[in-house]
Amino acid sequence: MSSGSLVGERYPSAPPDERSKRPAWVEVDLGAVAANVAALATLAAPAVVCAVVKADGYGHGSVPVARAALGAGASWLAVAMVGEAAVLRDAGIDAPILVLSEPSHDELDDVVALGLRPTLYRPEVITGFAKAVARAGAPPLPVHLKVDTGMHRVGADPADALALALAVAGQPALVLEAVWTHCAVADEPGHPFTRTQAQRFDAVLASLRGAGISVPMVHAANSAATLDHPGLRHDLVRCGITVYGLDPSPALHGRLQLRPALALKARVSLVKIVPAGDALSYGLRHRLEADSVVATVPLGYADGVARRLSEVGGEVLVSGRRRPMVGTVTMDQLLVDCGPAGSPGSVVARPGDEVVLIGEQHGRRIGAEEWAERLGTISYEVVCGISPRVPRRYV
Repeated sequence: MSSGSLVGERYPSAPPDERSKRPAWVEVDLGAVAANVAALATLAAPAVVCAVVKADGYGHGSVPVARAALGAGASWLAVAMVGEAAVLRDAGIDAPILVLSEPSHDELDDVVALGLRPTLYRPEVITGFAKAVARAGAPPLPVHLKVDTGMHRVGADPADALALALAVAGQPALVLEAVWTHCAVADEPGHPFTRTQAQRFDAVLASLRGAGISVPMVHAANSAATLDHPGLRHDLVRCGITVYGLDPSPALHGRLQLRPALALKARVSLVKIVPAGDALSYGLRHRLEADSVVATVPLGYADGVARRLSEVGGEVLVSGRRRPMVGTVTMDQLLVDCGPAGSPGSVVARPGDEVVLIGEQHGRRIGAEEWAERLGTISYEVVCGISPRVPRRYV
């Protein structure tokens, strides 16, 4: 444990959400999470599933998602940071938790105290963990050596992997539990670089075997590789976006039947008839051609609704019908054009009516993928970007 600091003090659990009366919320279907994990476990077997719950479970809530995933067949969890793992441990979750990048020097004692599986790829971190285990008087710490096979984000150069594995083997306080790598373009079917990465990784594994180093576990597959590259599944698959029911890329749509777990909803806060010729919101960029019913929805860019979504064709569901966002999305609110006043084609909207920004209503759906396409990004960013100030409700 770090000097003068307790794990619980450094990484407190998030307090209970006290904003549940806000007329805007994220609805998370834990049954969908469970179904997705079960499908992934069946597909990947005999490899085991590691559910990636970093970034507060991709905005879905790390603790509820972790429990649902473990209950549906996942054996491991993965996070990006030690603090994220501490939240899970504070919630009583005792499953193996992989930390996907090297912890900082100040976090080494906390990794040992929390019983985590750290990733490492530098000699000084190997030495640091050995000292941390000795300080704690703990049993040998299982560690995962990451090899950079071409993404060039984090990880050891393949040429250095053997020396690092030998360094781990030379530390009685450490156990080399796994060697792993990460795919850069597995979400692009047919891209030749995935094969290049696999070949580089296989060469590293062969060099370890040649040196007499036994590695109990090997893992390389993210969600995309799990779906599209059976040869990369090895002993464990690290599934992130698919756990939440979203495809890693449009090119992989339909490879596995997935159920989106997240919906973003709100209730209409105000309805008014705005005269023809008047313009809406900051900048007055949207001018009405007819007297129109305009509904105010209490969500904005501080909640994760991109400010320019209305400019690129963003829509919502009201009474089961698609209606456009209009005017610039503001920090806390956005506007919806419900149609010309009195027109048979307009949508009847009243304060308190449900509005769906992401999710289903009366058989129609707007997906996070649609937002991503309109905004020129990926669904990961859409769901991760929904602010913590939006209450989460679990069904």
